[in-house]
Amino acid sequence: MSQQSLSNRAALQYTALCVAIAATYNVDVSRQFNVEPSIAQELNDKITERADFLERINVVPVTEIKGEKVMLGVTGPVTSRTNTKTTDREAKDVSDLNGLGYELFHTESDVGLPFAKIDSWAKFPDFADRYSAAVQKQIALDRIMIGWHGVSAAPQTNLATSPMLQDVNKGWLQIAREQIPEQVLEEGATAGKITLGTGGDYENLDALVHDVKQMVSSVFRDGGDLIAIVGSDLLAADKAKLYSNQAGKPTEKERIESAQVIATYGGLPTFTVPHFPVNAVVVTSWDNLSIYFQDSSWRRHLIENPKRSRVEDYNGRNEGYVIEQLEKFAAAENVELV
Repeated sequence: MSQQSLSNRAALQYTALCVAIAATYNVDVSRQFNVEPSIAQELNDKITERADFLERINVVPVTEIKGEKVMLGVTGPVTSRTNTKTTDREAKDVSDLNGLGYELFHTESDVGLPFAKIDSWAKFPDFADRYSAAVQKQIALDRIMIGWHGVSAAPQTNLATSPMLQDVNKGWLQIAREQIPEQVLEEGATAGKITLGTGGDYENLDALVHDVKQMVSSVFRDGGDLIAIVGSDLLAADKAKLYSNQAGKPTEKERIESAQVIATYGGLPTFTVPHFPVNAVVVTSWDNLSIYFQDSSWRRHLIENPKRSRVEDYNGRNEGYVIEQLEKFAAAENVELV
């Protein structure tokens, strides 16, 4: 039988949570309220801090739901010399003028917290902080998941048919598939897949990453800031060899794990990130990936719902994904090990 009400101790903790939220947002939490842009930025910063990957990329507040990209991109050299005795100096327009802006979509992060769970957490004096941290971390992970797996912004999402949040928004890979398909490698000699290994399209991961890098514009290829993001399955064989060589030596294994993010493939620093497709490779720079959110769009509503034996925390905002400079992004998908 479900618990129909909070215990006295849990009720006190829940009240304290409401008081803390009311003080933070300067609102009455018994009704839905708009989060002021300055507070929305603080909340967003806390969410960003929950994931190292989000701290590396851009998470940018914007005022409009649709518009031009915010980050300034440069498409070529700006340095030269002019003989002013014969020629006027001329400022070069090297801004990224691909004409493709951004669009944000309403995004909900709604959390139901059962009374029983609040009871179990009520013993912790920092209950409010623990709860906020848990919700913020999940929103951060959801943002990353959508970034890599999102293919559409459906009017009604369905977690059963889109367990990787594919229907919440268009992520970076989908943007690349639609806007720069020539920079997304999807198949080799065999239709529908790229084979990796002896006798495959690529002998090893180095060769694959190098080839993906060549799809990035030459303007950015040697800028020194490119990185490779590689799926965990594609790194498994190399890591297995290292573990095999260091069997029974935990300290050495720990070094292997920490060195993972500074290993190089195809001459690029190589990283794995949460929820990245296990069979894909992306070459870009951290600052070329962005998440935009409308700073005036954040809404929140916290209610106690005895009909469902839970507390419900509704969060909504307008959000979208952006590749700042399309020429600086390339990917390979559908990679199979042979």
